[in-house]
Amino acid sequence: MIPQTKKLLLLLILIIFSNSFVFGQRQMETLDRGVIAVKQNGQFYIAWRVLGTDPDNLAFNLYRKSGNDKAVKINDQIITGATNFIDAKANVKENNTWFVKTVLNGTEKEASGSFTIVSESPDKQYLSIAIKQTAGYIPNDVSVGDLNGDGQYDLIVHMTGKGRDNASKGLTDSPIFQAYSLDGKFLWEINLGKNIREGAHYTQFMVYDLDGDGIAELVCKTADGTTDGANTIVGDASKDWRDTNPDSATYGKILQGPEYLSVFDGRTGKVITTVDYIPGRGDIGTWGGKGGNGKNDNTGNRVDRFTASIAYLDGIHPSVVMCRGYYGRTVLAAWDFKNDKLTSRWVFDSKNGDNAYSGMGNHGLSVADVDNDGKDEIVFGSMVVDDNGKGLYTTGLRHGDALHVSDLDPDVPGLEVFGVHEIEEGTKGPGAALFSAATGKVLFSDALNEDVGRGVADNIVNTRKGAQMWWSGSQNLYDIKGNKIGPAPTSTNFLIYWDEDTSRELLNSNYIDKYGASRLFTADGAVSNNGSKSTPALSADILGDWREELILRSPDNTELRIYSTTIPTTIKQYTLMHDSQYRLSIAWQNVGYNQPPHTSFYMGKDMKPAPKPNIVLVPYPKSIKK
Repeated sequence: MIPQTKKLLLLLILIIFSNSFVFGQRQMETLDRGVIAVKQNGQFYIAWRVLGTDPDNLAFNLYRKSGNDKAVKINDQIITGATNFIDAKANVKENNTWFVKTVLNGTEKEASGSFTIVSESPDKQYLSIAIKQTAGYIPNDVSVGDLNGDGQYDLIVHMTGKGRDNASKGLTDSPIFQAYSLDGKFLWEINLGKNIREGAHYTQFMVYDLDGDGIAELVCKTADGTTDGANTIVGDASKDWRDTNPDSATYGKILQGPEYLSVFDGRTGKVITTVDYIPGRGDIGTWGGKGGNGKNDNTGNRVDRFTASIAYLDGIHPSVVMCRGYYGRTVLAAWDFKNDKLTSRWVFDSKNGDNAYSGMGNHGLSVADVDNDGKDEIVFGSMVVDDNGKGLYTTGLRHGDALHVSDLDPDVPGLEVFGVHEIEEGTKGPGAALFSAATGKVLFSDALNEDVGRGVADNIVNTRKGAQMWWSGSQNLYDIKGNKIGPAPTSTNFLIYWDEDTSRELLNSNYIDKYGASRLFTADGAVSNNGSKSTPALSADILGDWREELILRSPDNTELRIYSTTIPTTIKQYTLMHDSQYRLSIAWQNVGYNQPPHTSFYMGKDMKPAPKPNIVLVPYPKSIKK
């Protein structure tokens, strides 16, 4: 018999390490230290990343190599705290390269990653990526993934020409994807062809390392005539499935012909595999349902509403989830990619307008482990689909345009969902609501029977614990309990971590504001995307410490600019990209009406140390033979 005290000790150990025992470790990309340097006023701001797998006592030394001189350590004391540094002694008349070495228990080791600023460089708070020009096209949404296995993120750019909303008819240009390394090298181009329509609700693309080989893939809907990065054609290039009759109610739309789902190699842009898209169109007049904008149509509006995401449905391996419909019938199709093949995992289908899940979708979605079982759910507006493809619950609040999922109330266990809803065409209900992500229980609601188009929730007041909420049409800012605490911010679009604290800043157009304070930053000579939505090409923690970078395009559309903060912080935090929910947020950020990413844990005033991510890093694949 085991003595009672030993039993209690064993039980305590099991509780402490329960996540490791109960849940598998999620495969996550291996990253280098993401060193970045920014020259300002004769000195240099340097920052680098902490990994989610780093020991808590890991420290750093920062080195600079100037010209042909030997590299020298530039920190007087070992760096045990925040991973940023002001180098005021570098000679601006020489080439300077910075890199870090890790220090663990007194032993120093070389770390991967470095950054160089050449002599006499002008002060510039951004990296410039020159865009390969295509007449009539501009850079729009951006996603990131390691396309060559060097531990650095590369950029995949959705180049857009003439596009159309689903509700309007007319021909569009073919969607194009271009890939670039962070140092500006053009890698490849994919042209989806004339049989894929251009528009915010059509062309969703997922970039992620799906098979764990250290190289990210690109996954998207394709059609006859899609041309990959090696000039290989998908399907039959001679086919033109567009309605080319200007007098037709479906002029310019593509409501005939085969539909495919393709996976492309991140190294080359070459197509790896292609399968039939699930679900097919079927009868295009049966995609309506209850809720605002729920009625049927025969013009291809509801049937061709697409969203997409990546999710760890088994808790270990990433799957791609491709979705169709949200005003009425909604279908989610989960796929696994292994050994260069796509395999259907499950299909969720709301079936018809009488189903409780009909009309509950969104112009975007989120992915999170809402029930804390180690596996991801798809939070799709007013409904949640479980990791097994079954409906977990629906709130009945109907379709909406904006969605935020995180631990918005740190005093209550679990995650919360805040969203806004279209209340129109005779429907009733709240235009803004907060509910429990685990159960769907509504915790707060407002704007009764009002059609609300935009809404945001996060900790933006650095003197108050918990998230704040606001939405278009409201004059007030609310705390997470639903109390009015001040005037609403002037923008209701994006968020970003930019200054020295863990509260979020307001990102809108090309500027960043601190709530209740002055403007922090303006990206002069850069512009945002998508009209009044004023969304960035991407906002994500892709370089430096845990603060987020801002990617915008130049007004002449010849370059992308990656902006980094230069504000020192004393906060040490592992890269947000090693929090699984945040990393998946970056994958789906380009979908529909772009929304800002969120972590799986509370960040903000009075936050606790971020929990260690339950991840395992895939190795650099340069030593792997594919």
